[in-house]
Amino acid sequence: MLKLANIQTYYGNIQALKGVSIAISAGEIITLIGANGAGKTTTLMSISGIAPPRTGEIHFMGEPIHQVSPDQIVQMGISQVPEGRRIFPLLTVAENLDMGAFLRKDKDGIRQDMEHIFDLFPILAQRRTQAGGTLSGGEQQMLAISRALMARPKLLLLDEPSLGLAPLVIRQIFEIIGKINRESNTTIFLVEQNANLALQIAHRGYVMENGRITLADNAAALLSNEDVKKAYLGI
Repeated sequence: MLKLANIQTYYGNIQALKGVSIAISAGEIITLIGANGAGKTTTLMSISGIAPPRTGEIHFMGEPIHQVSPDQIVQMGISQVPEGRRIFPLLTVAENLDMGAFLRKDKDGIRQDMEHIFDLFPILAQRRTQAGGTLSGGEQQMLAISRALMARPKLLLLDEPSLGLAPLVIRQIFEIIGKINRESNTTIFLVEQNANLALQIAHRGYVMENGRITLADNAAALLSNEDVKKAYLGI
């Protein structure tokens, strides 16, 4: 479904990604783990067109997207949930969800998808007329994920969904990520510092250090890898 080939991305003269290659198949949950500043977020930004690579190629469903604008990439079926959630704080929950469907014209489908979201996240149904900025951190994360789902993505990019959340809420969020993958067959690319939980729900994983992929394997093998345990699992 998605293929990154030798991606090199810069911020000015600073090189953030140094020849990154990643492949994701339809229906998978793939996780990218690594320390702060390793280049994980830049990888997502390169895929979504916000930080286009200077060299290398990105293909989605067989089509090149490395020179495509972010709004076109969303229309092609890729949605990103940014780090820090970034919901619209003054808009209600329902209005935030409407913004996620901004590029869609099928009103009946939008209404059906919103009801599906409320089934998936009952707390958002209770808060549908409440301003997004008044929600708890966990509720805002649920809203950010839901807003992205309203675009009906084939590929969902998640950037640090556990950031700043209580352990109980983090586990709930990860359970829902797994449920989204299983029930809607949505492919998920998960960037996450909580390597343990990420690898528990992922099929495969990549390890990134200093803008390079240093290790790739199935999730179970990475969980048992001694170097991964020491560096990212605190074992």
